[in-house]
Order: sequence, then C-alpha cells, then structure tokens
Amino acid sequence: MFDKNKVKLGIAPIAWTNDDLPDLGGENTFEQCVSEMALAGFTGSEVGNKYPKDPEILKKALQLRGVEICNQWFSSFLISKPFEEVEKEFRAQLGFLKAMGAKIIGASEQSYSVQGQQETPVFGQKYVMDDKEWELLCSGLDRLGKIAKEEYGISLTFHHHMGTVVQDPDEVKRMMDNTNPEYVSLLFDTGHFAYCGADPLEMVKTYADRIRHVHLKDIRPEVVQKVKDNGLSFLEGVRMGAFTIPGDGCIDFDPIFEVLEKVGYEGYMVVEAEQDPVKANPFEYALKARAFIREKTGL
Repeated sequence: MFDKNKVKLGIAPIAWTNDDLPDLGGENTFEQCVSEMALAGFTGSEVGNKYPKDPEILKKALQLRGVEICNQWFSSFLISKPFEEVEKEFRAQLGFLKAMGAKIIGASEQSYSVQGQQETPVFGQKYVMDDKEWELLCSGLDRLGKIAKEEYGISLTFHHHMGTVVQDPDEVKRMMDNTNPEYVSLLFDTGHFAYCGADPLEMVKTYADRIRHVHLKDIRPEVVQKVKDNGLSFLEGVRMGAFTIPGDGCIDFDPIFEVLEKVGYEGYMVVEAEQDPVKANPFEYALKARAFIREKTGL
C-alpha cells in the first residue's frame, strides 16, 4: 500500500469545465467544481480556466475546502518561438504556482499541435520534429527546468499528449534520453499512452524513477477506434467519451499501481478524465474514481 503521507490524490477541473471546449460545462461554476472535488475526497486540484487569477482569492477558496493546487498545465513553444518569449510566460506561471504553494508545473510542447484543432484528425496528422527541433526542445526544457527548480523550488514535469510532437513511445524516449533528470521529469498519463497504442504498464516500468506527477485516466477503446476509423479530431473524441475515469475503461491499473508503489513514488496522483459533464456527471464520476482508487491503493 502507498504511504498516505507521501502520496496524495487530486482531480482535474476539466471534468467540470473544459478549457478547450468551453461549451462543455459552461454552466458549472468554480465554486461548484472545487466544492464537489472536496466532497468526493480529493485534496489536490489542477488549475482550470474559471479559477480566480489572484492567488490570495484562490487560496482562500481552496483552504475553506481543504484543497490545494498541485500542478498547472504550461503550453511551451520551444521549437517555434524565441526562448526568451517562452521563458517570460513560464516565469509568470511559476510565480503564480509558487504563491499557491504548488511543487509541480506540467509542460507540454504545443508548437504545431493538432490537439486543439477541431477539424484535424488526431491520428496521422501530427507534426514530426527534425533533429534541429529536437535539440531546441530538449535544451529548452533543460533550461526551463533549471529555472523552475533553482529559482522557484518547482519541478518541471513533461506531459506527453495526443496530437503533439511528443506523443508516441519513441518520442517520449528521445525526449527523456536527451534531457537532464535533475531538471526534467515525466508527467505519466495512463490515458494518453493507451490512446496512442502504447502499453501504460510498459511505460511506467521504463520511466518509474523519473515520474514526478501522475494523471490517472482511462479510455473507452471502442470510442478511440471510431476516432481512428473516421478521421476525427482529438476534441471530437473527447465529446464522444474517449476518456473516462480509472476503472471505467480498458486499462488494468493494478500492476501500474504496484510499480509506482515499489519505486516509492511520492507526489500527486490526479484523476484527469475530460468528458461531457451533461453525459458524465462530474461529481458522480469523481466519487466513483475515488472509491476505485481507495479499493486499489488503500489511499
């Protein structure tokens, strides 16, 4: 069993309000979102588009509910923008996260990403980097990770993601092999590995010692197959229910939890399963996810 003092559970607001598809959960308020997170038994939250931007206001609202910010997505454009531009935005976000007491920032390289393009098929259309771009990405991540760690006390974790330049196992491997473990770790996302056809268990075994943040999400393989067969976009797949909470799809989480437990994983495990809240009530699914994790991990 995991050590409750070292492993905490969080949930992402994307199940309540979707940043990429604002109509999904447009009716749900920030207060409802964080209140239901707390009621479901989670102590950590990532940052959503409806969250107050003022750290003091946000901190007070979260403290009332016994919740803290554990991570925030950062869109990096290291291969398509000057480093100084990316660094400026990165520092602004690090300042916010430090004020919130967070220890993790989750970076995803969004240059040429198709994940947000509603008309572009997610399979077969992703951008492939050349050697020069790989060098820009990896050296840039090292520089950002050094800034985060040494100046803000925050760890940069890299979020592999469908539709981006680091999606498939070979791309994750190249990124991991060419970055400094001291400054760059992996945000391990079970759902995104399964979605692209990788084995999440094989991936967690490979990178266990460099995982600093975990996204627990499941997939509905029949929906992913429809996305593939019909040339649909990533966001169309979200609308159709490609993702779901752990235990509600096809991923076997038992051995994944065993690997993380064996290596002494410390940090947050976050349920991140974007669905249409009208079809999948966020509070109901949060409760189901919490019960599943309790049963499987003892947390």
